Amino acid sequence: MRPGAKKEGPTEDSDLTDPSEEGNPVDEGGSVEEDSVEDARPQEKVATVVRDTDIFASREVGEEYRGSVYRELAYDELEVAAESPSYPVPGRGGNFRTTDLPKVPKVSHIVGPSAIMLGASLGSGETMFWPTLVAQNGWGLYWAFWVGVITQFFINTELQRWTIATGESIFRAFDRIHGIWPWFFLVTGFFHLGWPGWAAGASEVLAVWTGIVPRSEWWIIGLVSMVFIWLTYQAGPVAYNIVENFQVVLMIIAVITASVLVVVVGSIGQLASVPAGAVNFGALPQDMDIAVFLGGLAYAGAGGYINLSQGVWAREKGYGMGTYQGRVKNPLRDAESEDVHGGFTFDPTEKNLRRWKAWWKVTQQEHFLSFVLGLLIVATIVMTIPAEYARGADVGAIDMWLNVVIPELGGVSATLLYAVLFIALFSTQYAIFESFVRNSVDILYEGYGRKAGWDLSRTFLGLMTIFTLWGIVVIGVQFQQPWILLVIGAAIAGVMMWPYNALTVILNTTRLPEHTQPKWGRVVAMWWATGFFGYFSILLIGDTLVSRVGLDAFLTTVNVVDSAIGGYALWVLFLVVQVYTMYRSFRGKVDASGTVENSDDARGFLA
Repeated sequence: MRPGAKKEGPTEDSDLTDPSEEGNPVDEGGSVEEDSVEDARPQEKVATVVRDTDIFASREVGEEYRGSVYRELAYDELEVAAESPSYPVPGRGGNFRTTDLPKVPKVSHIVGPSAIMLGASLGSGETMFWPTLVAQNGWGLYWAFWVGVITQFFINTELQRWTIATGESIFRAFDRIHGIWPWFFLVTGFFHLGWPGWAAGASEVLAVWTGIVPRSEWWIIGLVSMVFIWLTYQAGPVAYNIVENFQVVLMIIAVITASVLVVVVGSIGQLASVPAGAVNFGALPQDMDIAVFLGGLAYAGAGGYINLSQGVWAREKGYGMGTYQGRVKNPLRDAESEDVHGGFTFDPTEKNLRRWKAWWKVTQQEHFLSFVLGLLIVATIVMTIPAEYARGADVGAIDMWLNVVIPELGGVSATLLYAVLFIALFSTQYAIFESFVRNSVDILYEGYGRKAGWDLSRTFLGLMTIFTLWGIVVIGVQFQQPWILLVIGAAIAGVMMWPYNALTVILNTTRLPEHTQPKWGRVVAMWWATGFFGYFSILLIGDTLVSRVGLDAFLTTVNVVDSAIGGYALWVLFLVVQVYTMYRSFRGKVDASGTVENSDDARGFLA
C-alpha cells in the first residue's frame, strides 16, 4: 500500500456523491487515490433506492479509464465470501473477498484492450494468412474468415468474463480447475509466440522498401526492432498504458493508409465477389495446406496465446473487479509497485446486478466496435489487392506481397502498400511481445512467484529483457524464410485454442454464480468454437503425423469416413472432448438455475 493511503474509502450508500467531483487526485499512471475509492469495503445490508447515478460513473470518473485505473483497498480487511451459490466456486485458489463492483463508465472511455488485439490481428491473418488464402483459392474461402472473426468475438469476451467478475486473470482461473493448465499454456504459448516471425517479416519488408540494407540482411533490422520495442517500455510508469497508446496510433495510421490504398490500386471491384464467398459455407479446396488454413482460422483475429491476454489486459485497464488489482509498473522509472490481490466477488444486490449488466454491455460493445468491425472492414479491403494482382500465386505471404503484388503496382501505390505491410507486421510483433511477456509473467507469478515473494513489476521487466535477448538470438540465426516462422506459430495457435475454448466454457458455467454465467446462446457459441477449432486441429495433427513423421495410419480426412485407423482414433478423441465439454457446461447451467434471487436483473446485451 502506498504511504499515506487510507485503508478504507466511503461506501456508496453513505456518500452517493461521485468522489471525482470533490477533486481527488490521480497519480501519474492513472490510479485513483484511496480517498476517492468507493465500495472498498462490504456495505451494510440496508434497503436503498437504486438510481442510475448509483450505476454509471460520472464523466470525470469515466475519463480516468482513458488510461488505466487502479483503486487501492485493504484486501485483507474485506469480508471473505462464503461458499454459497451466490459466489464463485473457489477450487484450488482460496476464497474470494467481497466488495461492490465499481460504477460503469461509457464505452468510449474503456477502449483499449480490443485495440491492442486489433493491432495483433492486422499483421497476422489480415495481411498475411487470409490474403494468401484468397490469392491461392479465391473468395470461396471467405466464409471461414468472417465465421472465424465472429467466433473469436465470443471466445475473447468469454475470456474476459472471469476477470470482470473476480479481478483475476484467466490463468488464475484455469489454475483453480487444475494446476497443470497454466503451465501447459505457457509451454504451448512459447512455441506459438517464441519465434519472432512478425519482426522478421516486418524487417524484410522494410529492407526491400527502403534499401537501408540488402534484402538478404533483413535480420539486421530485426535485431534493431527488438531493442527498439524494449526501449519503448521505458517511456512511462505503467506498461499497459504505453502499449495501448502505441498501438492505437499505429492502428489509426494503418486504417487510413489501407483505405486510401485500395482506392489507388483499383482493386475495389473485387468486393463484388465477397457476398458469394461469405455464404459458401464448408467449401475447402482438396489440395489446400491445412497448416496454413488452420493458421488463418486462428488468425481470423489475433489467435492462440494472444487471445488469452484479453482478460489480463482487461484487468490492467480496470474493467469491473479488475479495477481493484494492481498494474505492472516500470521499476526503472522508480514507479511504486501496486498489489495484485487474490480474487474478488460481489453480493448479488440490485445495485451490483445492474452494474454487472452495464459492465457486460460496455465490454461487449468495446470489443465488437474495436475488434470485430475493425477486422471485417480493414481485412476485407486488404484481401482485394492480392485477389486482383496475385491470383493463383503459390508462394508464401511475404514473397507474394514483395515479389508478385508490389512489382505490379509501382509508384505511389507500392509506397502505400509497403507502409501498410510494415505497420501491420510491426504492430503485430509489438502486441505479441507484450502478450507473451504479460501472459507468461502472470503464470509464473501466480504459480510460483507470489508465494516466493517476487515483485510482479520486476518479474515483468526481467522476462521482457530475456525475451528480447531470445528474439535477438533467433533472428540472428537468419532463417531463410521468415514465412516459415509464421506458419509454425499460427498452426500451434490454432491447436491450443481447442483446449482453452473447452476450459473457458466449463469454467464460466461451473465456477461462476448464476447471475454472472453466460446465457444459453453464448454457451452454444462456445460449444461451436470448441468443435470448430477441434475439428481443424485434428486435421492438422493427422496431416503432420503423416507428412512429417511418416505415420500413414494417422491419416485424417475432411469427410472423416476416409480416414485411416489411427485417424479414426484422433476423431474419437475429438468426439470425447466435445461431448465432455458440452456435458459439463450443460450440467453447470442446469445446477445453477434458480440459485440466485433476481439474477435476471444482471442479464442484458449478449449476456
